[in-house]
Amino acid sequence: MKYMLIMRATDEAFKGMVDIDFDQMLETVGTYNQELIRAGVLLAAEGLDDAEEGVVVDYSAEPPVVTDGPYGETKELFGGFYILNVASKEEAVEWARRSPMTGPGFKTEIRRVTTIDEFPQDNEWIQKERAWREATGQL
Repeated sequence: MKYMLIMRATDEAFKGMVDIDFDQMLETVGTYNQELIRAGVLLAAEGLDDAEEGVVVDYSAEPPVVTDGPYGETKELFGGFYILNVASKEEAVEWARRSPMTGPGFKTEIRRVTTIDEFPQDNEWIQKERAWREATGQL
């Protein structure tokens, strides 16, 4: 089963990271990533650029409104993610507990990633997506 570990932090926690030596942070996160790789559970992992550099598309109006920067209050920003292939939610939780990004203001949300196999296989759009995934080596 695939699970996404969504790395979240408050504004204050992100600001506190400025004081951390970048090389030390890379080593700490790299060691954790290597453990995930050695265990054979890591499928993807990415960090996200600063929320100030992003945009938000709000569909509350027609046409949708595009706004620069973080949307609304930024009490907890989504800073990056891991996608793991593990046997259970409990195993995903155990990997999250080992994350090096810890301390006040840091959280990891864990959510199962649904698969294409969970949708009606006789649906035309699911069949097209399955063909695309097969052609691109994703299945």
